[in-house]
Amino acid sequence: MQSLNKQKQMTKSGKRAIPKPIEYLKKTYRKKGKKLTTFLRGLMIRKVRGLDSLSKELHKQAFERIDCLKCANCCTKMSPTYSKTDIKRISKHLGMTYDEYFDKYCYKDESGDIMNKKTPCQFLLKNNKCGIYEVRPSDCKNFPHTQYNDFKLYITSTHKQNIEYCPITLDIVERMHEIVIEKGKKSLSAKDARED
Repeated sequence: MQSLNKQKQMTKSGKRAIPKPIEYLKKTYRKKGKKLTTFLRGLMIRKVRGLDSLSKELHKQAFERIDCLKCANCCTKMSPTYSKTDIKRISKHLGMTYDEYFDKYCYKDESGDIMNKKTPCQFLLKNNKCGIYEVRPSDCKNFPHTQYNDFKLYITSTHKQNIEYCPITLDIVERMHEIVIEKGKKSLSAKDARED
């Protein structure tokens, strides 16, 4: 019976599933957050090749391991950064004008970014799904931004913050740390994530 339960917790890629993402996030960030933040800072200057290939594979595997609908921490603790195009698209979908939508839901922060007035997000449903999924902000659509080339470009502004709020980002950075630091790899590929 126990081996059957273990099989249920494995992903297609043979990695262990993370059935309770919020619990994993809190426990792992509390234990490893400073070390992983320092790792990300150091990764900016560390000479490693193939980081983008590795990060894309880790991203794919993290989405297999973690079900976002069991988490929704990004929607409950963070705000997307809206573009004017996002607001136009969403307001049209809701039958509102740009100004009506902005006045009801948004504000400009001190750096001029357009943000939600409140968290959790006004469109987060009880089942952790998005009420405007088809027209959601681009920032939400692309979250957690770990799937792009130039992983290093997102470290300072995005990944360092997201390891505290997003189990997927935390999983990617934790596994990246294991490969780069603990295994000492300097030339990376997607294969390293599969062997991990």
